Amino acid sequence: MRSRKLSTLLPALGLLLGFTFSVSAQMPPGAQAQEPPDPIDQLAEMLDLSEEQVNEIRAVIDEISPKIEEMQIEAQQKQVELQDLIGPEYDEDLIREKADELGKLTAGITANGIILQSKVDSIFTAEQREKLEEMERQQMEMQQQMQQQQMQQMMQQQMQQQMQQQQP
Repeated sequence: MRSRKLSTLLPALGLLLGFTFSVSAQMPPGAQAQEPPDPIDQLAEMLDLSEEQVNEIRAVIDEISPKIEEMQIEAQQKQVELQDLIGPEYDEDLIREKADELGKLTAGITANGIILQSKVDSIFTAEQREKLEEMERQQMEMQQQMQQQQMQQMMQQQMQQQMQQQQP
């Protein structure tokens, strides 16, 4: 039994998109933007996935992603419907009914997302999971460092502004 939840596809895709964004942000001015690479192909390269694994991952995504997307659209519609019910002459029962429907959709999105992640996770070997987990750890460290740098910059700017205000 794993003592810690192993990495899964969605965080991995986020990790890959983060790498893709940082690479494209470093492109020289005037460089022609290219279509972003396929995250699954990148994942395959980074984790040395077999062609069979890639096909299995694509099949899982093709099976579950449309369900999630459909539920997300429905959830957005329910949120709009709820917003339309706001007003002085509100119907509490209708608000609760729509909120319950939204809750069920949200639960369905969450469940399908976890099922998707779990199915993909089962396709990886233990070594691939470990490598992915390490990559995610490194990405989180980079994000924390960037946040710290931003915080320091903000503090420096505030101090400079205070000093400028204190000068006669």
